[in-house]
Amino acid sequence: MNFLSLIEAKRDGKPLAAEEIQEFISLYTDAKIPDYQMSAMLMAIYFRGLSTPETTALTMAMRDSGDTLTFPPEARPLVDKHSTGGVGDKVSFPLAPLLACLGFRVPMISGRGLGITGGTLDKLESIPGFKTKLTAELAVSQVQRIGCVICGQTGRIAPADKKIYALRDVTGTVPSIPLIVASIMSKKLAESLNALILDVKFGTAAFMKTEADARALAQAMVALGNDCGVKTRAMVTDMNTPIGRAAGNWLEIKESIDCLEGKKPTDLRTIVIECAAHLLVQTGKAADIETARKTAEDCLDSGQPAKKFDEMLKAQGANIEAFNERLHLKATAKSVVEMKASRSGFISKCDAQIIGQVVRDLGGGRLTKESEINHDVGIDRMLKPGEPVKEGQALCRIHAQDSSSVREATESLEFAFEIADQPPQLPPLILDVVA
Repeated sequence: MNFLSLIEAKRDGKPLAAEEIQEFISLYTDAKIPDYQMSAMLMAIYFRGLSTPETTALTMAMRDSGDTLTFPPEARPLVDKHSTGGVGDKVSFPLAPLLACLGFRVPMISGRGLGITGGTLDKLESIPGFKTKLTAELAVSQVQRIGCVICGQTGRIAPADKKIYALRDVTGTVPSIPLIVASIMSKKLAESLNALILDVKFGTAAFMKTEADARALAQAMVALGNDCGVKTRAMVTDMNTPIGRAAGNWLEIKESIDCLEGKKPTDLRTIVIECAAHLLVQTGKAADIETARKTAEDCLDSGQPAKKFDEMLKAQGANIEAFNERLHLKATAKSVVEMKASRSGFISKCDAQIIGQVVRDLGGGRLTKESEINHDVGIDRMLKPGEPVKEGQALCRIHAQDSSSVREATESLEFAFEIADQPPQLPPLILDVVA
């Protein structure tokens, strides 16, 4: 294959045949195409886009670059959730055990941080001993035994996506609808799902900046999923403000435990309940969304999902005693400083993009593919839009490794929070559901 000619064709806006896409994905997976050429192709796709047939071909080629998970037939439906990424997005951690307790099997294959978006696996690896690398056989066995797993892609699950995912993060090609669709759906189709709920975000800290772009992405993924036999829905949600009050790997794990124990933040709980409710309806386990919400709420409040989460941690090698000790520490970063409000009023903005950039720059995210993650840094106790604040009150806490990092974070965070004299009108958290 002359891959250069395909790069040039896509650069010039010409369509690629399904066979050509299948071949170059296969060659790249086998390391027969170098990263620099694939980076050029990704940039060409970013600017020129892919047609629906090309996107489907890319998705299926990435899925077929490895194995699919195979589960024995039984009554529990196979379901999953995927988010397009956001700051403070920790929904997966309470949701997976909740779904297992609701009678689902949840083979949740997750990824690492991308841009300013925190990675599910990076967050889980802040738990002492927790293993995100499992073989396909171990993942299937765990799902059958306890109902859920959250793990990374094995070397045999969509390996092409794993390689391309890492390249996109460092080549400026993350916010591309065809590439996002192919990345997400190739992994989800490899899970042999019955139903899938997608959380498609828009706003300052999302890959899709506008509601229209998020809706287009949602529609593309829902159409592809349903065409492939997976009952798929998507929620279009706001990502101008972080989810919850914490952003940063370990801090988000702590907040997830709060959610499992029935505590606030309410926005996190709302998205967890909505995801579970839609999957109950999609699989016929609930007749309507109102009944499904009540079922999900009752289950979450029963305490059983919290026990299921511990069960999942043990199954994946976590040191539960060390985990519980870590949970009870006031902080794990070397320097923790409150940022104070300069005036009284009402929070009118808590900018998720700036928050995400600060967490990344503190060491909680990646600037390059090789960057090491600091699990302890981040921001917590954030005040959210609509809440009252008094002069001198803490707007948030900064968790950093040294005082110079705190100073730099504080300078940036001055632009993240805005205070108004009157409470602002708040947009809905979930704007639409694409079915």
